Amino acid sequence: MSQLDLAMHAGFSARHVSFIETGRTQPSRQALLVLAETLEVPLRERNRLLEAGGYAHMYRQTPLAADEMAHIRGVLQFILDRHNPYAAVVLDRYANCLMGNGASAQLVAALVDASLLGDHMNYLRILFHPLGVRRWIINWEEVARTMLGRAEHELGQSKDDQAAVLLSEVRGYAGLSTRERSSPLSVADLLLPIHIRKNDLELRLFSTIMTLGTPQDVTLQELRIETFFPADAESERSWSKVTGDQ
Repeated sequence: MSQLDLAMHAGFSARHVSFIETGRTQPSRQALLVLAETLEVPLRERNRLLEAGGYAHMYRQTPLAADEMAHIRGVLQFILDRHNPYAAVVLDRYANCLMGNGASAQLVAALVDASLLGDHMNYLRILFHPLGVRRWIINWEEVARTMLGRAEHELGQSKDDQAAVLLSEVRGYAGLSTRERSSPLSVADLLLPIHIRKNDLELRLFSTIMTLGTPQDVTLQELRIETFFPADAESERSWSKVTGDQ
């Protein structure tokens, strides 16, 4: 976005935006917030922007397990439960599983080596790890390209050591050829097809990602609700082999 476009959308003069960008003027707290809103900067980065400008953070970061998040957890659990018998999980910004329904646990147990299972397992790791789900994904190149692109988009620009370590690990699993073909997210990536075949189990699924609308807490903005659906009637029937509901 050019300085002129930013100024017009934010309600400032182009001269004022230029002075802020070049350091010739000290922006007010409100000016930084307006610019961040105009640029759709994530809340975590808005706090860092305020800190860089000499101001206190504005947005809280409340752990999902905190008492004041009880209502939010209830809403999330309602969504997960209503998605049964199909898998659904709540992930944090690092793709750690914070909550999941019974079907998600059954799906992971059926496809992932036991050495990778555990509480709050990382869904990027169990996807890309050689002993993870990748072993059974027929359209692996498509899935890897999309998921690595998503990880690069969400973690690659963050000044966060944990994010950097995780992204480096995933890149290592993905391999150079996949990294070279990773690309920015597109609208089509919001509906990701996944073709799984393991022995006599064959599933054609698609996954979607949901987020919470207009949150004012860093934790809530970074939550991702990933849901899986069978893509055809045969996969819907095959799903019972995973859940044991025959």
